Order: sequence, then structure tokens, then C-alpha cells
Amino acid sequence: MTPLIFITNDDGYLSRGLRHLADTAKEFGDVVVVAPESNASGQSTSITCARPLRVRHVGDWGGVAYHACSGTPADCVKMGTEQICPRRPDLVLSGINFGSNASINIIYSGTMGAVLEGCLSGFPSIGFSLLHHNPEGDLSGCTAVVQHILSEVLAHPLPDWTGLNVNIPRLPADQIKGIRICRQARAAWRDSLEKRIDPAGQPYYWMTGKFVCNDMEPDSDMRALTDGYVSVVPVRPDFTHCEAIPLLGHLAKENCETTA
Repeated sequence: MTPLIFITNDDGYLSRGLRHLADTAKEFGDVVVVAPESNASGQSTSITCARPLRVRHVGDWGGVAYHACSGTPADCVKMGTEQICPRRPDLVLSGINFGSNASINIIYSGTMGAVLEGCLSGFPSIGFSLLHHNPEGDLSGCTAVVQHILSEVLAHPLPDWTGLNVNIPRLPADQIKGIRICRQARAAWRDSLEKRIDPAGQPYYWMTGKFVCNDMEPDSDMRALTDGYVSVVPVRPDFTHCEAIPLLGHLAKENCETTA
């Protein structure tokens, strides 16, 4: 049976990155797209609980059916795989995002929130991001990367509860050196809240921040991208820090009755 590939993103259904991913993926199977009505960046794995979700068919482009959903990227995965797809998808894709989702950015990313939601539902899931923040940026360097990864994942299925965080450097295709399998670099956003005053004289705040990464070890995703390679980080929705379990035995207790 021809593979069924479900695609979403966090930049909205009109994104060029979404269209590029769908056009590339349709070489490998039937494609269905359900993406947010508008930009939903930074939504992580949030879902909509306090209002109805709506979805509408917005067009067929390049032989692919596109649907717009009123919710978050994670909502789109739920809606698309449970209500729109004609059968259970073989693969869930998210992207192509304009902007890095390497390192700690996975925590905040709506693109990767959709990937984690896909993993939770038992779908092999892959997020693609381009290190270019301009929505009109050149996507040609992504094509061969997407083709290679889809071909390999369809031929060699991912382990259960596993997704891939794929970040592509902002380089022409002939200058990308290759693909590295990496770990997530340790980094952080140093946030600051910039206070401003609105026309009515009332204060409001605008979140700004600086990305700080001192982890450039050879096996990290940030090092791979800096060196001109595509980074591929295997991810999963299990946040357990397994190595810490034996170090916390002193916290274990058979009962929690108050002792004098």
C-alpha cells in the first residue's frame, strides 16, 4: 500500500516551507496537510481545551489536500490523524520551519510540539527546520535532505515513541557537507522583559532574549550546524532523566507519615 504521510507546521497553512515539504513528500506517498490558520510559533505541545476546534478544506495544491485548523500544531496532529486522514498515517511530518529548532529550542517550538504529539500517538514523526528566519528564504538546500531522510525512515522505521529533530544550515545545497546524528546541545535563552507604554499610557511588556550556547562539543547539534552539516537529533516525549534515578535513592520512602 502506498504510504500515507500527514504534514503540519507552526507557521500556518500558507507557509512556503509547508508547501515545499508537501511537494517533496508526495514523491514518497499520499499526502494530507492540516496546519494552523495562522502563525502558531512557540506553542510547544499546547492543546486547545476551552473552545471548539474548527477545520476547513482550503484548497488542493499540487495534488495535495490542504486544511486549516483553528488550533495549535499539536491540535492539528490530533485533528488530522483522527478526523481528516482516510486511514492511519505511516509518517507525521512538521515544517519546514523558518528558524532554528536546534538545542533547547525544541522545548518551545510548535514545529517540534507537533512531532512530540505524533510520537505520543504512535506515529514515526519528523520535524524539519531551516536556519533562516526570513519566510521568503531559499528552501532549495532542504530538498535533498528531506528526500534522503524520508527514504531512509520509510525503509528503516524509527523505534517506538521516537521522532527526529532535523535542522538544516542556511547554505546552498552544494555547500551542505552532510548529515550528522547528534545530541541536543546544552544551551539557554537569557530572557528579558522590555517595558513599554501603550498610546493610552498603560504599561505592557515585550519578551526579548538572547540565545546562549557554550556547548560546542563534536557530538552536539550546534557544532554540526556550525560546521555546515545537517543535524539530526532523535527525540522522545519521555522526559525521564534515567541516569539520575540511582542518585536519588535517598529520597525514597515506604510511607510519608509525619515523624516527630
